[in-house]
Amino acid sequence: MTSPRHYLQFKDFSAEEYAYLFDRTRWLKARFKAYERYWPLQDRTLVMIFEKASTRTRLSFEAGMQQLGGSAIYLNTRDSQLGRGEPVEDAAQVISRMSDVVMIRTYEQAIIERFAACSRVPVINGLTNEYHPCQILADIYTYIEHRGPIQGKTVAWIGDSNNVCNTWLQAAEVFDFNVHVSTPPGYEVEPERAGLYGTDHFEQFSDPMMAVRDADIVTTDVWTSMGFEAENEARLRAFADWQVDAEMMRAAKPEALFLHCLPAHRGEEVTAEVIDGPQSAVWDEAENRLHTQKALLEFLLLGRVN
Repeated sequence: MTSPRHYLQFKDFSAEEYAYLFDRTRWLKARFKAYERYWPLQDRTLVMIFEKASTRTRLSFEAGMQQLGGSAIYLNTRDSQLGRGEPVEDAAQVISRMSDVVMIRTYEQAIIERFAACSRVPVINGLTNEYHPCQILADIYTYIEHRGPIQGKTVAWIGDSNNVCNTWLQAAEVFDFNVHVSTPPGYEVEPERAGLYGTDHFEQFSDPMMAVRDADIVTTDVWTSMGFEAENEARLRAFADWQVDAEMMRAAKPEALFLHCLPAHRGEEVTAEVIDGPQSAVWDEAENRLHTQKALLEFLLLGRVN
């Protein structure tokens, strides 16, 4: 039995493989818009395991699998033996014998790595504390769709150096673009946690206005990610000067896009004027989770198709 291909971090795929995925995404999205049925995954089953709650991840994977002709099963760890102490390795052995692909949204990256090591089928990272590769897959596709190639461009990340930020940093290495990161003191990027082995593609800025200067993309996330709720009040104080507002967007290039993985807290990390403004591509970005993940599912299960 050959080992399955997994998608656990953004750097798991090459730039050439991403180019293929983006071509498939474009084709699949066009079929969706034209109401043309395409069922390459008929009789295939996706198991979705959620330890962290979600709207976009569940909806995009479940709807995407159904649109490809397959079925999706939702498991919450509270309602399964995983939540009652069954070893991750045992669960992986069983679940992967009853399904064709598994998506996991959990806390530590180590959990999904352990599951994948014992799985007979592909495993997809739907989000961990460290990484969110499916989100950046959609984000980069959205930029390409709006503006063209991302190589050589500058992405300004404003706010917390969280799992989404870490994944942007990995993507910069794959696609050869630059990331300017600005965080409050004490919330800086940890290269080892981000899975970085070089620093050629990112630079840290103490002043967020300097980070966004001439940027092609300005992006952020909530100041308090899931699992850090106890720090919320302290974070609100620490991040007060890291709100993406109209003044900050004016410092970026005139054609710069604003991206946000959502849900957004208007009035905290971003103003309503920006997220609802003409430079915002957040709704296309959210929809593109559906289409990029369909391309990912097809690729992991069928390989390259003509």
